[in-house]
Amino acid sequence: MAMLEIKDINVYYGAIHAIKGISLEVNEGEIVTLIGANGAGKSTTLRTISGLLKPKTGEINFMGQNIAGMPAHKIVKEGISQVPEGRRIFAEMTVRENLELGAFIRNDTAEIEKDFNMVFERFPRLKEREFQLAGTLSGGEQQMLAMGRALMSRPKLLLLDEPSMGLAPLLIREIFSIIVDINKTGTTVLLVEQNANMALSIANRAYVLETGRITLSGNAKELAASEEVRKAYLGG
Repeated sequence: MAMLEIKDINVYYGAIHAIKGISLEVNEGEIVTLIGANGAGKSTTLRTISGLLKPKTGEINFMGQNIAGMPAHKIVKEGISQVPEGRRIFAEMTVRENLELGAFIRNDTAEIEKDFNMVFERFPRLKEREFQLAGTLSGGEQQMLAMGRALMSRPKLLLLDEPSMGLAPLLIREIFSIIVDINKTGTTVLLVEQNANMALSIANRAYVLETGRITLSGNAKELAASEEVRKAYLGG
């Protein structure tokens, strides 16, 4: 059984039909990526899974339970955490306070402390800046903080929305190797990404979205090699 199964969802922004009957699944332990041009509906799909948008029709099953339309904070409790596009960290709070907010649904103090250590081990730069205001961090550090904050809720499924956006190539590689690392330690990942080359290089499977519809799906390596995908998304 898939960990996440989306069946025929339709999502509207007012009168705009943003997602037109898409179905996709994510199996436990996978990295699955959604690629597509700007405005294809990738972020809308993630926002619908995490409960920020409600589908008009269709089902979103997570671990066998339909979560479509469930409030966002309850979806976090079910085990889905999202790293939003543009990071959205709390600039006026310290790095540590941002991470504490990631654990807001938990009250297992000793385990939370363990997770602070886990985040600081994974992102040593955050440890060095633990008591600095998050707004003073560089873009790459803010992305690490947003990922660390999401991990503090111990998600089963991590949703990543454009993690490479606005970062230098060297940092993009670093962020992507961290995503692989997070996945290896047992977190399933659904990744939305403009940088199709990078996304396909680390994903198991991929879906291509075009104007709210899935037009292609399959093994990530095979899609990366396909003429159609290369022409449209890989600059070649």
